Amino acid sequence: MLTAQSTGDSDGESVRHIAIIMDGNGRWARARGLPRVAGHRRGADSVRATVTACRELGIPYLTVYAFSSENWRRPASEVDDLMGLLRLYLRQEVQSLNKNNVRLRFIGDHSRLSEDIVRLITQAQELTSDNTGLVLTVALNYGSHDEILTAVRRVSMDVKEGVLSPEDITEERFAGYLHTAGIPDPDMIIRTSGEKRLSNFLLWQAAYSELVFLDVFWPDFNKDSLIEAINEYRGRERRYGRSSG
Repeated sequence: MLTAQSTGDSDGESVRHIAIIMDGNGRWARARGLPRVAGHRRGADSVRATVTACRELGIPYLTVYAFSSENWRRPASEVDDLMGLLRLYLRQEVQSLNKNNVRLRFIGDHSRLSEDIVRLITQAQELTSDNTGLVLTVALNYGSHDEILTAVRRVSMDVKEGVLSPEDITEERFAGYLHTAGIPDPDMIIRTSGEKRLSNFLLWQAAYSELVFLDVFWPDFNKDSLIEAINEYRGRERRYGRSSG
């Protein structure tokens, strides 16, 4: 079986963190003559399957792009459906995640979310906070531009208050102000559905990530798809600016 320790590239580095842009729910549903919400429901099943696959493969960190800050521009009915599915997921899946030692984290601006969803998020994070297995991070109402700007404002305030001097601001120190503080940068970012862009997702953290674009729609993504992406990652040489060879 493929394991985390066997997913390293030619330098022997293992896959620690996989991030996924889950794309194609609507097109999956349209191709089958179904409403878009059917694609989102099936996509939730793929999240469950991917979490299980990462646990089986020994991947320590998984981040999924669940709802971007730009997704509010979608029709109100679709946004309502997505939020309803989120409520359902939080109510039905958290106990199972906790039982399987998964730590659940949420990143993004949650000020626009309804109070009951924020409460469910808080409860889920608190319940799983001591778990030591897979760290599942859900990017919800997340946008990387906003994340970076928020970090800059926080750094500026600390400089203004004398907590930090400009000379102390390193890449490592700045990363500690991001939503993903404490999580390693993704080794690989997967996007499904054949689209080839990052869509404002983890722009700072993706500086040296390998990008893998798959033609499969997210509702059809499964363990085999994940292994396909990992195998593509394994065939690449990550140089971090160094010369090859």
